[in-house]
Amino acid sequence: MENRISALRRARRITQEELGRAVGVTRQTIISLENGKCSASLQLAHRIARYFGLTIEEVFLLEEE
Repeated sequence: MENRISALRRARRITQEELGRAVGVTRQTIISLENGKCSASLQLAHRIARYFGLTIEEVFLLEEE
């Protein structure tokens, strides 16, 4: 699953550390999400989307098969 976390974070000029703190995870988790090495749980996806004022679908892009 692709996501727009990195682009959204850069647009707001916040660090991975700041985003992690805001949504209750480590900087390493944000790095892994941005690099596609792991997927967010539904709860984390909701917190990230809410942080940016967007829907989950606007942050996380479902790849069609």
